[in-house]
Amino acid sequence: MGPIHSPNELGAGAARAEKGAAVGIENVFSSLIHSMARNPSLTKQLFGYAILGFALTEAIASFISMMAFLISFVF
Repeated sequence: MGPIHSPNELGAGAARAEKGAAVGIENVFSSLIHSMARNPSLTKQLFGYAILGFALTEAIASFISMMAFLISFVF
């Protein structure tokens, strides 16, 4: 791949990464709902794991956004 020729390309790449993070968060909470339905006695422990998964997924999305802005200002 060549260099980025316009900010639109950078924005499209960042949007694609954010879409991936949204799908990841959806998977975390979808799995939480299914797990809570199967075993209600573990609800508290599963919720803690779900919040951890949400935080890590959101951190990756924030890192990707930060890198996109950094690239746009440096290059």
